[in-house]
Amino acid sequence: MKLTHVDPAGRARMVDVGEKPVSRRTAIAEGAVRMSSEACALVAANGVAKGDVLAVAEVAGTMAAKRTGELIPLCHPLGLDAVGVEARLDEALPGVRITATASATGRTGVEMEALTAVGVACLTVYDMVKAVDRSMTVEGIRLLSKTGGTRGDWHRAGD
Repeated sequence: MKLTHVDPAGRARMVDVGEKPVSRRTAIAEGAVRMSSEACALVAANGVAKGDVLAVAEVAGTMAAKRTGELIPLCHPLGLDAVGVEARLDEALPGVRITATASATGRTGVEMEALTAVGVACLTVYDMVKAVDRSMTVEGIRLLSKTGGTRGDWHRAGD
């Protein structure tokens, strides 16, 4: 195994995907924002002064996925076919769980788009709720699965 974003001299580079076959690619990622029970109850009651936390987080995640190529220096800009972001309350956490799915038909995967969507959605939750709970933590941002491409499908074990 070797890093694909490093040239033989050790310099960072964008991977040349021109020879890779076009295929349908999908990725699913998740993450969470842990907060106090009181803050979670406010989010559930739509009582946060900045507005509907879950809806705004979903829109922010979708917007972020579309701009991943601008945010991550060596990422290819992609024409995404679809992005879906779901923000849901988890009172057992307590907090908000975020799941993002990205898909495209192309020569490179959409893992970074799904992960970026989750990260920005989580940060949006934090921003909207921080006036109530500054001790929140963003946790567990990770790829759950990816399909398509020359390396085939991958699914996180145990999930």
